[in-house]
Amino acid sequence: MKKLSIVYVCLAAFLWGCMGIFVKALNNAGLFAINVVHVRITLALLIVGIYIAITNPKRFKIRLKDVWCFIGTGIVSLLFFTWCLFSGMEIAPLSVITILLYTAPVFVMIMSIILFKEKINRYKVISLLLTLIGCVLVSGIGQDMSLSASGILFGLGSGFGYALYSIFSRYAIERGYDSWTITFYTFLFCVLGSFFLADNGLIISTVKEEPSLVLWMLGMAFFTGFLAYVLYTKGLEGMESSKASIIATLEPVVATVIGTLVFDEPLTVMVVVGIIAVVGGIVVLTLQKNEG
Repeated sequence: MKKLSIVYVCLAAFLWGCMGIFVKALNNAGLFAINVVHVRITLALLIVGIYIAITNPKRFKIRLKDVWCFIGTGIVSLLFFTWCLFSGMEIAPLSVITILLYTAPVFVMIMSIILFKEKINRYKVISLLLTLIGCVLVSGIGQDMSLSASGILFGLGSGFGYALYSIFSRYAIERGYDSWTITFYTFLFCVLGSFFLADNGLIISTVKEEPSLVLWMLGMAFFTGFLAYVLYTKGLEGMESSKASIIATLEPVVATVIGTLVFDEPLTVMVVVGIIAVVGGIVVLTLQKNEG
């Protein structure tokens, strides 16, 4: 496992952890769920497309027989999980819905063992257990914080959908595509899917009423879309999918801290213990040598 790959995934997780700031701003302006997904990915697609066109247009080239990989990353994964995530943010605390997103490592590990014959070892098991325990503690489930059945379903749906990104991306990487190509076509298919679901008229009218929203939209697209996905996919090139997914559990830690500092969400002793457990799980995984 390359050390630089760990850094890439950690940076991506940090950027994703900041997403709630942008989502809340758009929610306050009247844009929710699928509309936010559409805005974020459409602008991110434009940014990635411009970058590739300037630096290396050959990255636009893909084989028709591999299109299913990008339909998988773009529609089956990205569109589905972000819709679940943003819908969940409307009805549940930011920290809780982000934690439920991170059931993803469990799904990724199971699917990676079956599909890619990845080995399971003590580092992965200990790391997974620590991060899962940490996620439960941070979420506040079973404590004073209440969560509806729909909130749980949206959270678990986002986790499963997110897990599929690592799986489909792995197939694309094995077929020779780099992080830029994968990110571009992921966004392209996600935009094609979200176009028919989003209320484009509402998005336009909202921006006209509040032009400053453009800055929030561009910030969300650049940091949590363009930059985060390129970094995460680049990280996948140097490590197994299951490891990347576990390391990315840094995101709920960031989201929880932001929820406390920016949105005045509660920070209890159990939440702090949970954060320590998540970070501990990531550290354990990085200590792994050559055990698969």
